[in-house]
Amino acid sequence: MNLLEIRNVIKSYLSPEGERTVVIDVPTFDLGGGEQVALRGSSGSGKTTFLNLIAGILKADSGRIIVDGHEVTALSEAKRDEFRASTISYVFQTFNLLQGYTAVENVLLGMMFGPGPDLAFAKALLERVGLSDRLNYRPRQLSVGQQQRVAVARALANRPRLILADEPTGNLDQVRAQEALALLRDTCRETGASLLLVSHDREVLRVFDRVEELSRVNQAGRRSLQPEPQDVKQ
Repeated sequence: MNLLEIRNVIKSYLSPEGERTVVIDVPTFDLGGGEQVALRGSSGSGKTTFLNLIAGILKADSGRIIVDGHEVTALSEAKRDEFRASTISYVFQTFNLLQGYTAVENVLLGMMFGPGPDLAFAKALLERVGLSDRLNYRPRQLSVGQQQRVAVARALANRPRLILADEPTGNLDQVRAQEALALLRDTCRETGASLLLVSHDREVLRVFDRVEELSRVNQAGRRSLQPEPQDVKQ
């Protein structure tokens, strides 16, 4: 059974000149329950926009995105936020850690909309990414690589049904990258969560049984649509 189903999803942006450019055009894409899939995507391929649409951070112009039986594209912004917090975790390329909180507090915050705070589990996640001695460090006191590992641990904190990862190992050395990737994959197997990861790193991609080319999934080319009347007024 599919955990994620995408049908005829289009996302476009309006330029200052009033021309609408399609950046995402995905006729169909499926991800099974518990399946782990990697998308090979280079800069400018629409990878972050694609993940943001699935997460409900962005709203598609048209089409359907169904996650765990819920049509994300039919939800209001508030309901999308609520659904994402309880069902989807996202390893952002820019981490999005809260600067005023420690590493362990950032992980605990990731549990707020799931099963609830679990300090022992939060500490265990940070230990698995090699940060047992940095529990009470704030992001500014951590290296870029360490911040990335906190972000990975936080994404696993609410035991989500779907994990989206945007270049989750991009700021890590080879050893830490493999550890973070193993943590993501092992935890997904343990919990039955699905994983959709975007990367251009061959070492990351080679461990996945299913690797898709984002340029094939996303059929958007350098084409434009005529602006609608309401778009011109904006």
